[in-house]
Order: sequence, then structure tokens, then C-alpha cells
Amino acid sequence: MAGNRVNLVNMETVDKVHGTRALLDTVSLGVNEADKIGVVGRNGDGKTTLIKVLAREEEPDAGRVTHAGGLRVGVLTQHDSLDPQATVRHEVVGDLADHEWAGVPQIRDVLTGLFGGLDLPGFPQGLDTVIGPLSGGERRRIALAKLLIAEQDLIVLDEPTNHLDVEGISWLAGHLRARRSALVCVTHDRWFLDQVATRMWDVQRGAVHEYEGGYSDYVFARAERERIAAQEESKRQNLMRKELAWLRRGAPARTSKPRFRIEAANALIEGEPPPRDSQELMRFANSRLGKTVFDLEGVTVQAGPKLLLKQLTWQLGPGDRIALVGVNGAGKTSLLRALADTAATGGEQLSPLVTEGRIKVGRTVKLAYLSQEVAELGPALRVLEAVEAVRSRIDLGKGREMTASQLCERFGFAKEKQWTPVGDLSGGERRRLQILRLLMDEPNVLFLDEPTNDLDIETLTQLEDLLDGWPGSLVVISHDRYFVERTTDRVYALLGDATLRMLPRGIDEYLERRARMEAAAAASAPAAAADRTAGGSDRSAKEPAKPAALSRAAHKEMQRIERQLEKTEQREATLHAEMAEHATDFERVAGLDGELREVREKREELEMRWLELADTEGA
Repeated sequence: MAGNRVNLVNMETVDKVHGTRALLDTVSLGVNEADKIGVVGRNGDGKTTLIKVLAREEEPDAGRVTHAGGLRVGVLTQHDSLDPQATVRHEVVGDLADHEWAGVPQIRDVLTGLFGGLDLPGFPQGLDTVIGPLSGGERRRIALAKLLIAEQDLIVLDEPTNHLDVEGISWLAGHLRARRSALVCVTHDRWFLDQVATRMWDVQRGAVHEYEGGYSDYVFARAERERIAAQEESKRQNLMRKELAWLRRGAPARTSKPRFRIEAANALIEGEPPPRDSQELMRFANSRLGKTVFDLEGVTVQAGPKLLLKQLTWQLGPGDRIALVGVNGAGKTSLLRALADTAATGGEQLSPLVTEGRIKVGRTVKLAYLSQEVAELGPALRVLEAVEAVRSRIDLGKGREMTASQLCERFGFAKEKQWTPVGDLSGGERRRLQILRLLMDEPNVLFLDEPTNDLDIETLTQLEDLLDGWPGSLVVISHDRYFVERTTDRVYALLGDATLRMLPRGIDEYLERRARMEAAAAASAPAAAADRTAGGSDRSAKEPAKPAALSRAAHKEMQRIERQLEKTEQREATLHAEMAEHATDFERVAGLDGELREVREKREELEMRWLELADTEGA
């Protein structure tokens, strides 16, 4: 516990039992002011129970939980308590008039960060939208906004990043870091934990282990702890063997005490396999898939009246590992569905979502599509039976093979759990089973739409390990930055303008682009409002025609710069690929590196000019 900080919550020797399982076993913990604590652990090990007991939403079976006097606690659970008859306005800002709440920086920050604007642009009637018909994700964001707008001493959050996009998660991390409130947060989003947490609680089989630092620090410290424990157990076993040998021989064995001087980091990574060999996987993928997977030419994707992608020409090749990011509603899921629908007919018939263009599907493509909806299975079916119904063994390539039971164990279904009826599984366990069944069918193309939903961190790392060596084409839609960076090689973005762009610098570049777009929109909003409110004669009297002409010229130049930026980004990607291809030709690589630096300088100049023009337009 840190120096002179005030203690807010104490848990002393707390027990909590559900059925026959002890979820908390004599747990003693404390939360100080300004603590930012991340809570991790397997699904079902008691994370949610821990924070409910901590927040006094559940009583412990034994032990004591004490709160500091007058402690203000805000809790976000996985099930909100919003009034379905109320409007968003009533739940979030109460009876405050617009001019009152709009002048409060915290309210403005929360509404803009979570909803993209003070008028809630994604909701049919803005703040006056009735809550009842809204989706679970929309209701959850409203509950989170309501909690963050209030003043709290301690904020307790259960999976706050669920239903948020990459931008929303990035904003929430910054907001929670800047708040003075203490925080206890259950989440499987490892990037978020690294950004926010200063301490970690690892819930395991009734016990809670504490670690200093964020997620990366926790991983290292836990691995070191387990290495030392294994070393101690190994020493104990060796001592017993020596004792036994001494007793048998009737004379003391002459043993020298070994000396160990191993750097912790080297000891931890010793024996770890190297990062995936992309070239080898690409060769294997080529042999499984041929040269063509999906070729799109002039494809337009439309959902009802909404145009999502226009005249898209794009190729998904053998062994490509692609991440799709973008604003909600930009068409990420629709693009995958369009490809999946077309593949289901062998490319003979286009998806109903495609209104024009051509999609060529490789003849050997065997697609598995993990959608956001969990496939329903017979509730009486056992876990192992559900997996073996697809296949009893799976070929992992390079002579490696795994049985259905072994793969179940890799995904957290221990021997006894494999005989659990599907109807008794939690949401996260059903999600795991869905992924298992997909992988057992040995596809050579995988589409994963939000695969990390409801998965705990241990299961996520198991899935990442499996995908690391998986030879095939992969497209992932995910807001989990760790998962994206671990499993994919390239990032494409849908920015809401009916185009698909490759981003050489990945999600960081996506967030920068979105920030520039929002800054440009915010800069142009006051001028647009002034145009709407001012009369025609007044406007012509106050504002001569020349500035408007200048603004049009600036807008045209911005569009030209955006086209140039796209070309420079494509050239950057090409140069990276050429450098990788000619890695052993040092002279060629040096020349390519020089050109790459020039292209980057040009891109930076173009970006600066774009920002200047955006400021000019907003002035």
C-alpha cells in the first residue's frame, strides 16, 4: 500500500461460496485513493463476485468489508438498471437544462468520447431517444456515461470496453487515467489494462494474487513467480531423490551445490518458440489455397439505403492476415458477410449486399466465419460430443496433430468440463466452444468478427498461440488491440467514406486519422451553424464572397492531399514489402530505405498542410 494515501475499502478474510465452489477463500485486500486496479482471471473464477463484494452489492459469507465514511461508489455491472421508459437525457443529465449541462466540461467530454458528439449522432432522436428499444451495447454506453458524469471516489467497472470501438476504448483509457477517482476494473482488454492499471489482481481458485504495474508488468511478474515455484518444486524433488539414493547406498552422496546466475528475462523466454515464420506459413497457405482467395473488382456494398463501400478493388491473398478497423456502421461486418455469402455459392452468385462489381472466389477456399452471434447447439449435447461431431482430430501442419479432447483442454475445457452439457455453459464458454468447432473443421480461410467477446485473457492467449502457427488467410474485426497486433500483419480501415484504406502504421495511424477528421468536422461546425442562422442578406453584408471562394479552394486542396496521402501510404507499404523480399541484398535494402525516408517526409509534409487547411476552413 502506498505512503500516506487514504484507505477507501478494506476486505478482511472474506469467504464467498456459490453452490459447492469457493469463489473467494479468506481473501484480504485494500483499495487506496487514486489506485487504478485491473482484475483478471479465468471465466468463472470469481472476478465479478469479487468486485460485487468489494462494492457491497453482495454480502460475504464470512469476513468483513469496510468502506471509508461517506465513500461515493459508482458501479457498472454487466446488466444495467436503466429505466426503459426514460429518455437518454433523463438518465444521463437529469433535469438540467441544455445551457446548464453543456457548460460542464466533464459532461461534454463524456458525451463526445462515448457517443461522438453532444447531440448523440448515432441515436434516432439524440438525447430524447427512449431507452427501451435500444440495443444492449447502446444501453451499456448510456449506463457508463451516467456513471462517469457523476463525481465518485471509487469507480468499479465490469467489462467496460465491451461494445466500445477502438476510438471509444482509447478515449475511456485516457479519461480514467486523468480522473482522481480510484478504479477497480474487470476486463480482458490487455491494451486497456496497460494504459490504465497501476496494480493487478489475479483471481485464481479462490485466492487473489496482487502484482504492481499494468498488464505487461503482471505477465512478467507472474511468469517469474511461476518459474521460481517450479524451480523450488524441482529442487525439492531432487533432494528427495538424493535422500533416497543416500539411504540405499548407505553412504552420503557427494553433491556440489549448483550456482545459478540467470537474468530473469532470459530465463523466462528460454525455450519459447520464435515469432511465427511468415514466409513458411505463406508457402504452406499457397499449397492449400493456390493463388486466389478473394479478388474484388469495382465492388459496391450496400445495406438497405446505406452505401458502405463504393467501387472497391481489393485482393485477399493466400496467407494474408488482415485486421479490419473502422467506425461503427462503416461496413466491416457487411464486407465479411458479402464475401462469406459469395463464397457459400462458390463465387457463382454474389451476395445480396453487393449491388455492382465482381468477386472471384478461389476454387479451394474453405471458409469458416465466426460471427458476433453465438451459434445455438442442443443443450443436452456434451462439450466433447459437440466438438467431435465436427471432427475427432485436427491437422495443425508440419506433422502436428491434435485430438478434439486435447484442443478442448487448450481452450480451458478440462477433462471433467468436457462432459458438461452445452446448456450449462456460460456465455464465454459457449463462445469458446463456437471457436473450437470452427477450428476443428480445418478451414483454410478464417473470418473472425469480434472473436474476443466474452473470452478471458488465458483463453485469448491460447487462441493467439493457435492462430500464430495457423497456415491460411485470416481477416479479423476486433477492438482488442493486443489481439489485432498479435494475430495480424496488416491493418485496413473503413473510415465512413465508402473506401477501404491500408494503414502501414496500424491502429495508431487509424486513431490519428480519426482525430484529424473530427478536428476538421469540429472546425467546420461553427461556420455551418452561422450559415444556417444568418439571413442571406445579412451574410452577404457581413461576409464577402472571397472567403467562401477561398474555403472552396481549401476544400479542393484537402481532397487532393487526401488522394496524395493514400498514394504515399501505398508506396510505403510496397517499399516495406520489397525490403522484406530483398532482406539479404544490403545494397538494394539501403536504396529502398532511402526512398522510404523520402516518402515518409513527403507524407508528413502533406499531413501538416492538410491540418493547416483544416484550421483555415474552421477559422
